[in-house]
Amino acid sequence: MKNLFLIALGIMLSFSASSQILKPVKWSYLAKKTSKNEATLLIRATIDNGWHIYSQNIADGGPIKTTFNFKAAKSFAAVGKTIEPKPVTKFEKTFDMNVSYFEKTVTFQQKVKLTGGKTVIKGSVEFMVCDDHQCLPPETVEFSIPVS
Repeated sequence: MKNLFLIALGIMLSFSASSQILKPVKWSYLAKKTSKNEATLLIRATIDNGWHIYSQNIADGGPIKTTFNFKAAKSFAAVGKTIEPKPVTKFEKTFDMNVSYFEKTVTFQQKVKLTGGKTVIKGSVEFMVCDDHQCLPPETVEFSIPVS
């Protein structure tokens, strides 16, 4: 009877573990003031081993590219495009094309012009994460970055 209980418990735990939601990317945010009227936003993705997120510069027909959206506000204005470091570029059979992506960590940078006093920059990042066996559905994460 004890063995039957242990087997049933093991089966339940394995189903529980396999039904957990995967979250292989964690985001963090920081604003560095570079002058009285300017700041640089640092938006960092920390990616679990074996996973990767895609560059902002992906051709149509491929995976979902990483995209930043900043909510319009009177207290700031984005200056130029969001900058990213040089990605890894490889051919992926899944998409039948070369794709550019990041592993482990990546920090995106966005310059902003400050037009008001205390500023909180709100927005979102949309991204897709894959490993060698699967891609998770695209996800959108909201952020709020205080600039002081």
